[in-house]
Amino acid sequence: MDTEEPAPLPLLVVDGANVVGSVPDGWWRDRRGAAERLRDRLAAHGGPAEGPYPGPYEIVLVVEGRARGVASVPGVRVAEATGSGDDLIAALADGARGRPCLVITSDRELRRRVEETGARCAGPRSLPGATGRSR
Repeated sequence: MDTEEPAPLPLLVVDGANVVGSVPDGWWRDRRGAAERLRDRLAAHGGPAEGPYPGPYEIVLVVEGRARGVASVPGVRVAEATGSGDDLIAALADGARGRPCLVITSDRELRRRVEETGARCAGPRSLPGATGRSR
């Protein structure tokens, strides 16, 4: 009997502030509400339909500042940055060494940082439902 453990799911880390900020829909009036809507869309749609790793994913939504206080839901763990959201995202990518990791952000400096850890990056539009687009 084979007792080999299944491979861990690829890690999908979402830069909440960057993804929410990619659509000018009034998110700045209610940052926490905008982060909750993003969380709910991620829970409903999952990760990118196309990308470097096949889903499903373990999804982590990183929030910071006035978006803090968003609860995790089944399928999406919310991680609150007590300082810089970028620093937390880079740490999550670094901690995923040896495991496929995809970071969703359009922040060039953050992309550089996480790609140095071996993680891959995609822009906010790669998420189905996250920017108002459907699959």
